[in-house]
Amino acid sequence: MRKLVGRNFGRLRKAKGFTQEGFAEASGFTQQYISGLETGRRNPTVVTLFELAGTLGVSHVDLVVPDDEARSERTRSGKRK
Repeated sequence: MRKLVGRNFGRLRKAKGFTQEGFAEASGFTQQYISGLETGRRNPTVVTLFELAGTLGVSHVDLVVPDDEARSERTRSGKRK
């Protein structure tokens, strides 16, 4: 889940034209936190997801929607959710 959130966040951040530094400045999070989030090393709280999404101008749900990689990982592991 951390990797999925990181991938979604990074994709959306870039689509909105933010650098990591620019997003950090706009959101109040540090660039180091943003980097850790995108690499799956950070485990954001629900409140943090709302704050990140708000700065991006997207729904918090957009940060947790399974992407193609998550779907293929689920298929390979035989899990269905």
